[in-house]
Amino acid sequence: MAPAEDDISIDEKRVYAGSAGRTDAYVATGTGIVRVSLSADKIGAFDMVARDPARDVAVCARDEGADLVVAATADGLSVGAVGDDPAFEPVDDEPTVAVGGRRARNGTLVVAREGGAIERVVFEAGKTAIASTTQIGSVAEPRAVDGGLVASAEGVYRVGENGVTDVGLDDARDVAGSGMPLAAIGAGFYWLGNGWMTVREAATDAVAADGDGHAMAVVDSDLLVHAGAGGEWGEETWAVADLPVDETAVALGYGPGISVVVTDAGTLCVDAGDGWRHQVVGVRDAAGVALAVVE
Repeated sequence: MAPAEDDISIDEKRVYAGSAGRTDAYVATGTGIVRVSLSADKIGAFDMVARDPARDVAVCARDEGADLVVAATADGLSVGAVGDDPAFEPVDDEPTVAVGGRRARNGTLVVAREGGAIERVVFEAGKTAIASTTQIGSVAEPRAVDGGLVASAEGVYRVGENGVTDVGLDDARDVAGSGMPLAAIGAGFYWLGNGWMTVREAATDAVAADGDGHAMAVVDSDLLVHAGAGGEWGEETWAVADLPVDETAVALGYGPGISVVVTDAGTLCVDAGDGWRHQVVGVRDAAGVALAVVE
């Protein structure tokens, strides 16, 4: 079992942070956005940085100015700049259910609105204000957005320059669009090969990938981790991971060299390659997690 954060000395944290840099995990919850500071698998301070209930959260990467943390709320998008003191401010008033970025650092996000509209949102260079919003399509009951894919009650959709395309399945609950496309649906877990290929036929609630062959999924309450396996994605390339707490993973994310899991009981777990460490954050109803490089 990986040691709890309380077992790590303050001196060890300082030494490690100096060599590994800092990544902040932003957790969307029913009571707001919680930020947790990480240095590789060392878990540091955590605090509530926004107090409006959040349905999803994503990092909008860009070359000019600080990256942005964008939260989806019932009142619209709320945005803060990555840094020591992010100040979240509403930037529109259209109820939003999901937000998702791509690996390109171009200040652009894909946004799913409560009414089904799928929009491309571009932020002003160096600022938190929106420069433009373009509707590129619509779907029924959108649930998640990632890397150019949208999960909806009617299946998985691919976001293109001029519209969205139905690419199959139904009852999609989550998607991972970085690298190999992955889909979590009510009846199974799939990867996109010659059509959608089955990993497991069981209810799948969450999935995440880093675009470099690493991926996680919550399948029938188990946390599955992809083993790499030279580009293969079949069932044999996935293994059940044992978290250091007897809780169910509900939100998954990746940062540089780290995997992050948030559980239904409000525990954040992080793995930098040497096993899971954990810290009780104490906020339930996690709906998403996004990681931002700070230094």
